[in-house]
Amino acid sequence: MTIMSVMDLSRPASAVVPSIDADVLLALARVRFPVTGRELARISGHSQGQVQRILHRAAANGLVDLVDAGRSKLYALNREHVAAPAVLELVDLRGRLFERIRDLLADWPIPPVAAAVFGSAARGDGGPESDIDLLVVRAQDVDPDGRPWSDAIADLSNLIRRWSGNVASVIQVTPSEVAAMVARGEPILEDLRRDGVWLTSRSVLDVARKESS
Repeated sequence: MTIMSVMDLSRPASAVVPSIDADVLLALARVRFPVTGRELARISGHSQGQVQRILHRAAANGLVDLVDAGRSKLYALNREHVAAPAVLELVDLRGRLFERIRDLLADWPIPPVAAAVFGSAARGDGGPESDIDLLVVRAQDVDPDGRPWSDAIADLSNLIRRWSGNVASVIQVTPSEVAAMVARGEPILEDLRRDGVWLTSRSVLDVARKESS
C-alpha cells in the first residue's frame, strides 16, 4: 500500500522544505530589490526574530546579500549563488502544477471545450487537505461514460494526485449545462470569474456567453 502525502496549496514549497526557511527565502526571491527584515517578516507572515535568524544564517552561507543602509540592514537574494536556482524553482510550484495539467489536456484524444481550476487551489489559500477543484466542459455529444473520455478523466485525477498528493475533484458539464448554471446563478461561476485559472485557450465563461446568445 502506497502512503501519499498531500501538498499544502497555500505553501507548496513546504513539500520540499518543511520549515519557515522556505517561506522567508521564497518571499525574498519574489522581490527584486533589497528589503528590511521587518518588511520581509510582513511579507512572509512570520515574526521578525524568526526571519532575522534565517536571514543571518543564509547570509553566512552567501545565499543572502546583507547591505548596510544607515541604521537599517537590507537583505536580497544572491541570485549568483549556486543554490539560488533551487530557491527560484520553488517560487511557483502551484503554477508548474497548472502547466502540467494544461499540457495533459492539450494531448487528450477528445479535447475539452474548456477547463479551469477554481476554489482554494486557484486562490492559493488551500491547506494540506484541500482538494484541487476542476470544472471540465465536454462537447455536447460526448458520452461521459464512454471511452476514451472516461479514461482521460480518470487519468487526469490520478496524475493530479501523483503530481501533488492532493485529491482532484472534477466536475464535468456540457455547454448547455454551463448556461443553465449561469441562469441559476450558481456560486461556482462567481468563483471562476473572480479566481479561476484557465487551463484551455477558451474560458468556461466564454462557453456560457455563447450558449446564452
